Amino acid sequence: MPWNLDNERPIYLQLMERIQHDIISGVYKPGDRLPSVRDLAMDAAVNPNTMQKALSELERSGLVNSHRTSGRFISDDPLLIKKMREDIAGECVRQFLAQMKDLGFGDSETVEMLEKTLKGGEQ
Repeated sequence: MPWNLDNERPIYLQLMERIQHDIISGVYKPGDRLPSVRDLAMDAAVNPNTMQKALSELERSGLVNSHRTSGRFISDDPLLIKKMREDIAGECVRQFLAQMKDLGFGDSETVEMLEKTLKGGEQ
């Protein structure tokens, strides 16, 4: 999947988000070894220093762990990964609700549309 980076936000944040997405979607599983900084940077077409910053921030959050001579690994803490998944989903919902308000939809209209959509998806 292409990295699709833009210049509107810091690149390292976008790299972090992409790696987080890859973790919660199962591209990287708990305990998996990440590719090297150079390989990730080449794949994303970014400077290795920028990728290093993104990975350092993920380490700071506990999502990625560095093993001195073995590389970086995804946390094997299922609760941490579950919390990240819930946090990202919550942010998506907040953004969706804000967009609906911007479009002039009230809360009850939004709920009604969601219910119709979910019922339609079950058929």
